[in-house]
Amino acid sequence: MKTDDLINALAADAKSVERPIAQTVAMAVGAGALISALLFLWAIGIRANFAESMVSSLRFVFKFVLTLSLAIPAFVLVRGLSRPDFRPEKKLWWLALAPALLLIAIGLELFSVPSDQWHARMMGHNSVACMIVIPLLSLAPLAAVLYALRDGATANPAIAGAVGGLLSASIGATLYASHCPDDSPLFLAAWYPIGIVLMTGLGALIGSRILRW
Repeated sequence: MKTDDLINALAADAKSVERPIAQTVAMAVGAGALISALLFLWAIGIRANFAESMVSSLRFVFKFVLTLSLAIPAFVLVRGLSRPDFRPEKKLWWLALAPALLLIAIGLELFSVPSDQWHARMMGHNSVACMIVIPLLSLAPLAAVLYALRDGATANPAIAGAVGGLLSASIGATLYASHCPDDSPLFLAAWYPIGIVLMTGLGALIGSRILRW
């Protein structure tokens, strides 16, 4: 049987179970996020002025706009990638939303803050913690997503793993953002991507090995 014929046959079979596969992915993401959230609350917790910052600081709120603008498209994509007939090429551009928002925020920050403060805002106070905590908080969601994807039949193992890693990192970044006292977009641009890129690469590496069929 040709590869295209096999993919079409699997796709036809998958249509009858599309909803269960989507539910499996959603439940796995929820379970992984819950584990990370509990670990986060036990280990470090949200910052003391969380409620006040949510109503008084646009920079603080923007951190969640940024991480969720990455998490939501990644979640939609990873659900689609569980099916063999899904073609990610036309939808991967959704992932450009978060970088575009970040570039706009950086421009506004540079315009509104004196240049002699740019370096200090970029370095912040928790750069090392940021690079460590985000990947750690991403491990449970990544494991859960990859486990769920094995119940599907992705035609793009490396891409599916990479998007799963991206989703897991955005979950970890969202949790860490509620604790991190550094709210400047300059800090976000300098340090958050390190953990996100690391988990995306890890997801691609593992996915290319365990999601083959």
